[in-house]
Amino acid sequence: MTLLMAQLLERLLRLLDLAASAGAPLSSVVWMVANLVPHYFGLALPMAFTAAIFIAAARMSDDCELDIMLTTGRSIARIATPYFALAVLLIPFSAYLFGQVQPVTRYGYRLAVYDAMQTGWNAKVEENRFIDAGKGATFSAREVAPDGRHLRGVFVERRNPSGGIEITTAVDGQFVPGPGGHGISLRLEHGTRLVEGADHAVSIEHFDESRIDRNLLPARQPFRERGESARERTQPELWSDIRRGGDNKAAAEFHGRLARVMLLPLLPLLALPLGMASKRGQRAPGVVFATVALILVHHALQFGESLAANGRAPAALAVWTPYVLFAALGLWIFRGSLAWPGDNPVLRAVVAVENLFEGLRPRRRAKAAP
Repeated sequence: MTLLMAQLLERLLRLLDLAASAGAPLSSVVWMVANLVPHYFGLALPMAFTAAIFIAAARMSDDCELDIMLTTGRSIARIATPYFALAVLLIPFSAYLFGQVQPVTRYGYRLAVYDAMQTGWNAKVEENRFIDAGKGATFSAREVAPDGRHLRGVFVERRNPSGGIEITTAVDGQFVPGPGGHGISLRLEHGTRLVEGADHAVSIEHFDESRIDRNLLPARQPFRERGESARERTQPELWSDIRRGGDNKAAAEFHGRLARVMLLPLLPLLALPLGMASKRGQRAPGVVFATVALILVHHALQFGESLAANGRAPAALAVWTPYVLFAALGLWIFRGSLAWPGDNPVLRAVVAVENLFEGLRPRRRAKAAP
């Protein structure tokens, strides 16, 4: 959860900057962050599961509970059974997260970004030029500030479908977000409004402050439908695309998600032996090795997806090869700890490197002596 919160806070700062530059309301930032939570949760889930197993094994080792279990005849494989069972129970949740929630929220995030970028005034306003703002509105300003929002000498003419006309002039004007953060409103100060109805009745109104909530922007194009990108399609939709002979990107995305789901049963093979070694003062190397291994398999899966999406390799081969290698690594470490609990190939490698450096120190001292 700490990793998840750190990643979300870093992205939150960038989204706040984006919203501020576009003039979008704070609610749009909250919606964008909410759609990002499933993505970062999917990244943090394998790391959190590995850390939980590592800490549990380290605590059993430090409190001598592991020694008691082994003395009573329980093997390491039997001790690891509950962790494998928990991993299997997490598979349906992980499959739903990667296959259903993440594609939908990924599209929701892109839609929220599009809405935020379209909130602000995106039409170029030139001084002393009449602009057709659409919907029967004509707009002009004598002076326009560099930010494009603050105006002086404002003129707005709006024609109603019924035949009426409304002319508004004001000394100052400013574009502001519309009601509820949607569209653009024009706030006017010190002006006059002339209204002529369909029956040619004319009324004149002087005001110190007024607001035109009708959006003066031309109608924008709606955002595209979900599914244009393979990452926005759910797992059943990707499977349907593959059966119809879809593109390589659909197959790469399908196998990539499936490999990440099936990664959970392999994590106890790595975390349990490294956690048991912590009693012997070798906790730090185990943490570093587990972290690096998870990062490497994540990037290896991404690389395999990229190869498959570009058509350079079959999707099954490119994606599942890193998975098989990670499984072989986990089995090698787990089997290495069965004969002697608390010992594993990683620990032996660390001890060998330490002994190598210890053996070099006397030689350096002997060479330095006169």
